[in-house]
Amino acid sequence: MSLINIPRIKYLETNNFFLIAGPCVVETEEICFEIAEKVKYLSDKYKIPYIFKASYRKANRSRLDSFTGIGDEKALEIIQKIGKQLSLPTLTDIHTNEEAVLAARYVDVLQIPAFLCRQTELLIAAAETGKHVNIKKGQFLSAESMKFAVDKVRESGNSNIMLTERGTFLGYQDLVVDYRSIPEMQKNKVPVIMDITHSLQTPNQNTGVTGGKPELISTIAKAAIAVGVDGIFLETHPNPSVAKSDGANMLHLDNLEKLIIDLLRIREAVT
Repeated sequence: MSLINIPRIKYLETNNFFLIAGPCVVETEEICFEIAEKVKYLSDKYKIPYIFKASYRKANRSRLDSFTGIGDEKALEIIQKIGKQLSLPTLTDIHTNEEAVLAARYVDVLQIPAFLCRQTELLIAAAETGKHVNIKKGQFLSAESMKFAVDKVRESGNSNIMLTERGTFLGYQDLVVDYRSIPEMQKNKVPVIMDITHSLQTPNQNTGVTGGKPELISTIAKAAIAVGVDGIFLETHPNPSVAKSDGANMLHLDNLEKLIIDLLRIREAVT
């Protein structure tokens, strides 16, 4: 896997799936550290490669009054501090060419949001930082078409690429996961990740607040592991009901360990 060059990543030799997890967005330093410390403890306990994830700013909220962040550099400094103090690799989203340059100073992996996965200049800008680039598959794209996103990054001189499945639009207010996407995207010779929690969103609600189906987190995750996905992406929080973004589809932090145990058993059975 191309993860080998990610700074501070551990346990790649275990053949376990890797985990990208954290809060949707940086809310406070205290919450971010609470989540990172708990997930790191579990990753060490079960020998799972772990990348801490948090968005430093949310640029695609439905309503103008939705929480978008605490300030770009302040949030990025918190993510960087977590990476250094807990010896964890870190990941955040970017939305523009300028953000690629900014975020690359603080994190190890740059993530391209699903809505932006066809933005050529953004992909090139991310590639040119030399950082690992995780490209989320657009909800409107086929798995086969993600080859072209991979090509844009590779042809820009960066082979450190990951792809993430996060569901496909089904009508206006639902998503469906086509598990054929996982082996299809693996044909690009890159690690493929299942974004469990975003795949359970119910977007475009008339309230302007995205809903979700967190009761299906275990179902989506188990199926992905059974199909042979390389990594799992999920957002988690100690109290999803008060999370400032995506609380409706988050995993409660207290439920993470049981999910990990179940997924490791499936992984062992299928490998």
